[in-house]
Amino acid sequence: MAKGSDLDRVTSIVLREIRTPLAVLVCIYALGVGVMVLIPGIDGEPMGVFHAFYFMTYTATTTGFGELPHAFSDPQRMWATVCLYLSVVAWIYAIGAIIRVVQNPHFRLAVAQARFSRAVARINEPFFIVCGFGDTGSLLARGLSDRHMTAVIIDTDIERIKALALRDYTVLMPGLEGDASVPKNLQDAGLARQNCKGVVLLTGDEDVNLKIAVMVRLLNPAAMVVCRSVNRTHDEELRGLGSVVVVDPFESWARELGLALHKPSLHTLDEWLVGARGVTLERLISHPQGTWILCGYGQLGKTLYRTLGKLGVNMVVIDPNADNLSEVENAIPGLATRVNLQQAGVENAAGIVAATNSDADNLAILLTVRNLNAKAHLIVRQNNHENELAFNAASADLIMQPSLVTARRILLQLISPLIQDWLDYLEANPEFLHDQCFPRLRQDVGSVKPALWTLHIDTRTAPAALEYMARGCELRMLDLFRNGRERDQRTACVPLVLRRGSTVTMLPEDKVLIAPGDEVLMCSRRGVEQYVKTNLSNVYNVEYLASGVAPARGFVMAWLAGLKSGTTVR
Repeated sequence: MAKGSDLDRVTSIVLREIRTPLAVLVCIYALGVGVMVLIPGIDGEPMGVFHAFYFMTYTATTTGFGELPHAFSDPQRMWATVCLYLSVVAWIYAIGAIIRVVQNPHFRLAVAQARFSRAVARINEPFFIVCGFGDTGSLLARGLSDRHMTAVIIDTDIERIKALALRDYTVLMPGLEGDASVPKNLQDAGLARQNCKGVVLLTGDEDVNLKIAVMVRLLNPAAMVVCRSVNRTHDEELRGLGSVVVVDPFESWARELGLALHKPSLHTLDEWLVGARGVTLERLISHPQGTWILCGYGQLGKTLYRTLGKLGVNMVVIDPNADNLSEVENAIPGLATRVNLQQAGVENAAGIVAATNSDADNLAILLTVRNLNAKAHLIVRQNNHENELAFNAASADLIMQPSLVTARRILLQLISPLIQDWLDYLEANPEFLHDQCFPRLRQDVGSVKPALWTLHIDTRTAPAALEYMARGCELRMLDLFRNGRERDQRTACVPLVLRRGSTVTMLPEDKVLIAPGDEVLMCSRRGVEQYVKTNLSNVYNVEYLASGVAPARGFVMAWLAGLKSGTTVR
């Protein structure tokens, strides 16, 4: 329906704009041909209709073949001259109308929407709809592309959509300029399709995000909804819609910093799983204990103060707005200048958090602190992704980029929805992390950058495994990760979480039986995911991995195997 509607809009705009020029051309051609067949030639006979139309065709287009067999009479030459000028003027008028049609914003929008609808219709694999293509949307699209996952982009800024076409993504990423809160745009983006797995809300307007979430819940209740939000009121409204994952970059980063101060092992694992640069399982990320100076008491500063305060971290806050500091015990009103930093005790501080809304101010604070206390731990907030080179040159111990934090958290939710259950369990059971999780990951995956993915035991991902179990055969967890050539060897993969219905098992054992409908959160090296899924799509591989016996392939080999075993193959 949407595709036909877009095509009708294009046709309607074209016909409306060029109907007058087209009518003028038809009238001039008809007049030229009609008069030419009435004017007698040199021999007294008028020109035929076909010859007159042929003559008008090459004359009006200024081609000028001039191949008619008889010379014109003077009246015919006079009329031919009139037709030539009339046709040239008419064609200039028609070409101008065509140019106006091409430049018409409504026509260009209709063509773009029609092209967008066709591109979405060609997507056969699971995909996500990303509403908003700012820094966070761009980083998220890059992460999805690196995992060969498709996204459909909607943004109100045409320049961002144009930039989308210049990205070197590994998969198709269609983009549409439009308001994502309009139901028709969501429908054109494929929201009603079965392979639409979720919608990510990243627009800069919290009210628009809420409106889109409501539209998604009405048009496709089964789709996952992930929304970036820093407004507590909107958080409650979004969660009230049901099955909406809310990602707050400030809360997420405050939690990470709290883990880094009090649970470095879990913080290191968390950063390693999201692919943070330079993080390995061999060296824990830790921050010094003591008094911290927080520069900037905006939304991020308040979240950090509240979160770290619950963990018993002593903090001194510097902020130019004295009205915001009424709830802070140790506060210094003013800018984070050398004098105020010294008053806050920067010489003996364990670390500094530059959390203002200005990248220039945050970098200036870092340079000032480095001159006053070279040993202080430097943590800085990066507001704009474009300033990445400057922040990397600053050599801070930790850089907080809200768009990157949000993109990483959302990407984890999209590719592995069970990750939050896993992290919550490890936070509540630190001994499990040290005794079982770390040794297993170090042994089977190593310290390389990992790949997180979810294995679904269903007809789409593991059809051969389902067929094997339907015959009454048993398939165990270890069989999923055996090497397809050497069964006694296993691939570099660790099952983190097994969900079967409402039951969730952490770090399931190798002997656990697999059942249809299981979901397994995997952590592996790059490339293992495709290898495992390929094995589970081949019935011969599944039987070999589970039983150790390589089945005969093809009728002849099966017949020979039947003769050897005393059975008959029909």
